[in-house]
Amino acid sequence: MKELITATKDEVVKVLWESNPQIYRILRRSEDLHITRNKLSRYLSNVDAALFSVYSNRYFKNMNILEKKNARDCIKVLKTIIRTENEKQVRFSALKMLSRMAKEGRVSRNISKGFICEFIFLLRGINGRSGLYTANEVPSFIKLKGKDAALERMKFLDDYASRMEQFFEKYRTGLDTDLIHHRSMLHKRIMEHFGADEGDWSDYHWHLKQVISDIRTLQSIVKLDQDEQKGLKLADKYHIPYQITPYYLSLFDSQNLSQFDRSIRAQVLPSVNYCRNFYESKQKGISMDFMEEESTSPIEGITRRYPRVLILKPYKSCPQICVYCQRNWELETIEESEITRDMITKSIDWIADNPHISEVLVTGGDPLTLNDSYLDWLLGKISNIEHVDRIRIGTRTLVTLPYRFTENLLDVFSKYHRLGEQELCLVTHFQHPTEITPDTIEVLSRIKRRGINIYNQQVFTYYNSKKFETCLLRKTMKKSGIDPYYTFNTKGKDETIDYRVPISRIEQERKEEARLLPGLERTDEPVFNVPGLGKSHLRAWQDHEVIMILPNGRRVYRFYPWESNLELVDPYNYVDVSIYDYLERLYQDDEDVDEYKTIWYYF
Repeated sequence: MKELITATKDEVVKVLWESNPQIYRILRRSEDLHITRNKLSRYLSNVDAALFSVYSNRYFKNMNILEKKNARDCIKVLKTIIRTENEKQVRFSALKMLSRMAKEGRVSRNISKGFICEFIFLLRGINGRSGLYTANEVPSFIKLKGKDAALERMKFLDDYASRMEQFFEKYRTGLDTDLIHHRSMLHKRIMEHFGADEGDWSDYHWHLKQVISDIRTLQSIVKLDQDEQKGLKLADKYHIPYQITPYYLSLFDSQNLSQFDRSIRAQVLPSVNYCRNFYESKQKGISMDFMEEESTSPIEGITRRYPRVLILKPYKSCPQICVYCQRNWELETIEESEITRDMITKSIDWIADNPHISEVLVTGGDPLTLNDSYLDWLLGKISNIEHVDRIRIGTRTLVTLPYRFTENLLDVFSKYHRLGEQELCLVTHFQHPTEITPDTIEVLSRIKRRGINIYNQQVFTYYNSKKFETCLLRKTMKKSGIDPYYTFNTKGKDETIDYRVPISRIEQERKEEARLLPGLERTDEPVFNVPGLGKSHLRAWQDHEVIMILPNGRRVYRFYPWESNLELVDPYNYVDVSIYDYLERLYQDDEDVDEYKTIWYYF
């Protein structure tokens, strides 16, 4: 993979045609696109038939079954891409472009290396030369029996475990001794800046009053690089809100010299791309409501996409604003946001009148920004609805403001958590293992003593997508009393382009990394949120398919919603991030991109 990144475009084209000379000849010799499509379709069908035929030639007989399976997957993808129906939907023909490249012997300027690389790996796969298995012989334990097989198998399992542990050593958790020391120093510096003491620091009200939302305060406490400064200045210029709690700021590297806080900074410091794209979308009148919540809101304050569960939003702000938040379009600052008890009362009455709702997710904004008495009233109203079995509280204060979990708040929670009758649980967003600190451990232990379950929904972004990085998060969370629940694909919003990761990377992470963890540590489900409809699982071919490769190397996926086997619901077409661009970015960040080489074969 390194060779393709460092090669010129012409050199990459040469590799493309060498990947499958038969297809190259079809593209180069056919008179028009219609004939090319028919010849290529026949060729692919013949290869597909030969792969598993008892009459196949020696080449296919000698190909291992896993390589054959991958070849069949690649054939299916290429057949889908060259369909005229998909070309019309996307308004681009990859086949036409490939045919032109083969005939003219040159590449158009608007064709990226990412586009060419997609077809390099597709053609290699079809030809049985994916490189996935050729370097690996059949494991020796397969040929053995009994204890001999078991002992040999242990060597392979130890190798898998050792490899994972080597990657873990590259990353940090917030429980590392040196990180705890560094952060304690910054914690003192922040208190000095605000003239506070330890009593203030442990009081969540103080943190809410001192929420940091201006570049001058940030620069006086931590070092910001030029890109961060530019992003924050643009945020001020375009009136894009950002907020950081003093506690979360204490998780930064004050001198900005290391990489341990990269994920943490990226979550709260709006980048230049984010600000520009956010502003341009607003100027063009593009809806920022990516999930089309308006079309699933029967009444103000409620979003409902599923039969038995709905979202209740009592508050439109958070102690801290995450840059990639799917609701960034409606979030307000703490000073601006109002508590609308009348509106919420109407929403709760609506829930009470609908006997089909058994579960209510209270989210927002962050509902734990509200005071204890309001939360007690709110939870009490929901709890009194007989058909509600479970109340979920969606909050990130476990990560951004752990001092919010006072004994009084936990007493409120305990009132509405009655085993066998009604459950109250917490759903949170730990993004990176460096966010799990001694302060969060202390709070988690008090919550768990109340018998309350805690679930995590991670957003899979560029900043937590390196090899085994999310595995370390799962491992650390599970030891801390948090159950991994969902791993979300980043939303396809223009402003969040810096955070987005190819779908194939989530699929690769699940298959090659998470799969090596014990089952209780990998309980999260990777999902894609289809706008207006809800979650589609990312494991199954039945739920999505690649329908086109665009000139910039981005795959177009057709997602079939969760209702597709129940109702005639239209699918959703999604333009993904370029795999090549993602790998090139990793390369620029000194990652060994060859570690990710199988990414091309996840569809």
